[in-house]
Amino acid sequence: MEIEVIPAGSALGAEIRGVDLGRDLSVRDFERIRSAWLEHCVVFFRGQAITDEELVRFSRRIGDLELGPASERAGSGGSSVAMFPEVWIISNVIENGVPIGSLGAGEAEWHTDMSYIEEPPIASVLHAIEIPDVGADTSFANMYEALAKLPSDLLQRIEGRFANHDSSFTSAGELRVGADPVGDVTRAPGARHPVILRHPETGRDALYLGRRTNGYVQDLPVGESEALLDLLWAECTHPELV
Repeated sequence: MEIEVIPAGSALGAEIRGVDLGRDLSVRDFERIRSAWLEHCVVFFRGQAITDEELVRFSRRIGDLELGPASERAGSGGSSVAMFPEVWIISNVIENGVPIGSLGAGEAEWHTDMSYIEEPPIASVLHAIEIPDVGADTSFANMYEALAKLPSDLLQRIEGRFANHDSSFTSAGELRVGADPVGDVTRAPGARHPVILRHPETGRDALYLGRRTNGYVQDLPVGESEALLDLLWAECTHPELV
């Protein structure tokens, strides 16, 4: 069956049909998928019945895989899959008083995955196993377009700037093991990245903000950094960009 790419008709995203992610994809088919992802930013596949092994195999073709957090792998709450530590289970389901996965009902804030490390992953791969019939939608924002539509005065304020991406808190807002609470954002741990970041494959520039909590634009007074980040987040999450 020929692969079909159907644009979502909104700010970003496309559905890909005619592919079974559980089988070994040809080089041609995989490159078609990768090209669609680079063009549309987010791609999704309906009705895929794949195993953890198949999920890992497909994901490895995109790039090197990160392991799930060490504190949340199998044997410490069941948040990860024993044979495949690259797979991290995210769930709000509780069975016999024990969560079957991580993050619970949190993770409702805008963010970029793992921007707090020096070389963040190029992609996130999500495999939906069980979802509610209504609500709990996952949204994505087009940061290429967000940058392109920034007011010129705001663009000038961020050109050449770097921001620190705090690493002290987890995705669920919990303090990481061994980390100290952040009292001064200018001293928060984490990685520094350009506020305007060029994608290594598409060559396109995008806003790169990470998470709002404890973010800091380098070399600015804290008050000015806070106000600037508030403006940027407001600009990049307009409905037409999502």
